[in-house]
Amino acid sequence: MLNVLVLALIGGYIFHLLHIPIPWMLGPIVVIVMAQFVYKGPLKWTPLTIDIGVVIVGTAIGVQFNVSLFNNIGSILFYMIMLNIILIASSIGVAYLIAKWIKVPVKSVILGTIPGGLGQIIVFAEEEKVSDLGVISYFQVIRLLLVVVVVPFIVAGQVMSKHETVAPMTSSLLFLIALSWVCARVSQKLHIPVAYFITPIIVIIALQLATPIAMPPVPSYVMAIAQLLIGAHIGLMLKPDMIKLPVRILVAGIVSAFALIILTLGSSFLMLFAMNTTFATSFLSTAPGGLDQMVLLANAIKADVSLVSMFQTFRLLFIFLLILPLLKLFYHWLEKRQNQQQVFEKKNEVRVKV
Repeated sequence: MLNVLVLALIGGYIFHLLHIPIPWMLGPIVVIVMAQFVYKGPLKWTPLTIDIGVVIVGTAIGVQFNVSLFNNIGSILFYMIMLNIILIASSIGVAYLIAKWIKVPVKSVILGTIPGGLGQIIVFAEEEKVSDLGVISYFQVIRLLLVVVVVPFIVAGQVMSKHETVAPMTSSLLFLIALSWVCARVSQKLHIPVAYFITPIIVIIALQLATPIAMPPVPSYVMAIAQLLIGAHIGLMLKPDMIKLPVRILVAGIVSAFALIILTLGSSFLMLFAMNTTFATSFLSTAPGGLDQMVLLANAIKADVSLVSMFQTFRLLFIFLLILPLLKLFYHWLEKRQNQQQVFEKKNEVRVKV
């Protein structure tokens, strides 16, 4: 774990000196990905560290959340549903075309292309007895990596103009982070999706609505720590073994990731004009990246963090609670139909023989 921390610090510092967007996340990602192909020793990063990073991000979003957005929740919900339907339909369309190209079952490519959480997608694939878990993992990981690396440069001008928040670490902020951690642990035991991110936001918004407590400022270095903890985890997700897949599949994963980036870039303009947001806010709200990474980037460039977190959280819940169950029903119906077709064909063969 210490060697990963050292690599993450080196990467973050180099990217900081080069004035690259969100350096303390991108730096660790790039350096650790490269190190895995050179360093033959073990590189490990405990789940506790990523959970701490996500809780910090969730707490920061809760502190900065604009509760006045709830006044327009009806229209916001409409746009969230519309944009997610466009995203899922586009993902399935891209998956269908790629499956035809690389000769992999459409079922596997759809699970690799849908921008949900890697862990939940893999669990779903195992439940459905999908055999191409390596392909699904690669598609999900390469999408996440490319989105995290490419998207910051699309909004790079706004990143460069961002001024750091100079503020001391206060006891009230430490208390809120600790409270969020405890509540997130309880939520995880209750199997609430993305508990370490959603729970802190809900808890702190509830405090804002129910109490007169003033929310403390979040120092820039606290967000840098969260970036580093999350970036090191992402860097370790791309395993050298994944590169052993056929070249066509490796290329297809990259193509599908860029296709989704372009499609969401287009749909972000719908949100920009319909909701009168900035380009950065609309693009980060629709980008098919990880929830915590897109929110970190929104925080870094002073986009509307509240709106980005709402749209990104809704996308994950939309996929977990609606799309995956619908896919399960569809796959079971398709399997039943295929079995019936096979039985029908066997009966016809028997009749012909007779």
